[in-house]
Amino acid sequence: MRRPPRRLSRSGRGRPGPEQAGDPATIRRAALGLLSRRDFATTELVGKLLGQGYAEGPAEEVVAELAAERLLDDERYAANYVAWHAGRGQGPLRIRQDLLATGLPGERVAQALDSGPDFAALCRQTRARRFGVELPADWKERARQARFLQYRGFSADHIRSAFGPDFDPEE
Repeated sequence: MRRPPRRLSRSGRGRPGPEQAGDPATIRRAALGLLSRRDFATTELVGKLLGQGYAEGPAEEVVAELAAERLLDDERYAANYVAWHAGRGQGPLRIRQDLLATGLPGERVAQALDSGPDFAALCRQTRARRFGVELPADWKERARQARFLQYRGFSADHIRSAFGPDFDPEE
């Protein structure tokens, strides 16, 4: 019988012990380790630290310090998130939902989306990249393409602009 591969312990990467769970220096090292891989929203980083076993109060204090030092910035996170996901062909409705799920305030999300790309043009580009430049002739194919764009997070107005003024995706 074959044994599963043994997991090697990585020093300093396991669950913190009881004495380390509330230590701000240990929490800061863990937070900086997470931030070295990617950007986080403040609430998302607190949740990640709590999930690793750190105490809630000290974790929130460390995250607040990191935000004061501008190592963690919700505005920058939201702008980068919008740019990245819009570049992948996702629309504002889907991006808004994802950002709100991370715990960002609604006005910060709206501000990031407003400073984002032209989503009507992005919808046209996404449709053309997926289905070709030529518009479909039959309504069945138009409806299929509209459902795809709706799934990607584009509004009815954006979808309408991708197909021309005579198309109504809600019919």
